[in-house]
Amino acid sequence: MLPILYQDAHLVAIDKPAGLLVHRTGLDAGETRFALQLLRDQLGRPVWPVHRLDKGTSGVLLFALDAGTAGLLGRAFAGDGAHQAADDGAAAAQDAPAKTYLAMVRGWPAEAGLIDHPLARLAEDARAGPRATVVQPARTHWRTLARHELPLPYGAFPRTRCALVELQPETGRRHQLRRHLKHIAHPIIGDASYGKGALNRAVAGWLGWQRLWLHAARLELAHPHTGQPLHIVAPPGPEWRRWPPA
Repeated sequence: MLPILYQDAHLVAIDKPAGLLVHRTGLDAGETRFALQLLRDQLGRPVWPVHRLDKGTSGVLLFALDAGTAGLLGRAFAGDGAHQAADDGAAAAQDAPAKTYLAMVRGWPAEAGLIDHPLARLAEDARAGPRATVVQPARTHWRTLARHELPLPYGAFPRTRCALVELQPETGRRHQLRRHLKHIAHPIIGDASYGKGALNRAVAGWLGWQRLWLHAARLELAHPHTGQPLHIVAPPGPEWRRWPPA
């Protein structure tokens, strides 16, 4: 059973486990389990995903329970921080949803900062042929919450530095957080695409747990029909306690 964080007549939010795809995709054609189908079967009714999380990311994932609500939320999530007008008149305007993530990264970043780095659009399907490169604006705020040192050699250093960071993306580009953290030389631990394989394996062996250390901890948005603020929270799973005290 998927853990349900919030549900009403129009919306349902789950705490997606790491390693579960949101829906079928050509990027991972061998997978047979998807959050969309599991939640549909669990509730006994159709559901519409209104945003996405990467397969390796855990945390808050929101679905609509009808097509009209899915359309309203789709426009809100596409706003990238701009004000969106609600077509049904329930609210004259609403802010785009605000997302907060937790990530464990390599190294010790500064206390806080903004990554303002445009990203090339990625193909949705690995089977798609070559496409013209489209570069989109992308902005991510980060704040360092804790710093760790692991007794693992890394390069010329006798220990490995890691940090727990809070991330708040202004935009919603594909793999934005993972690509942005690689851009500032602090890739997310466990990231097979943008991180360091040898380091990922060493940390996984030391912790006794292998995953992408990225968690969607909080989603804040205006309800698409009432305009009331929603604050949906998913605490990090017990595996996060494997990290030593800061």
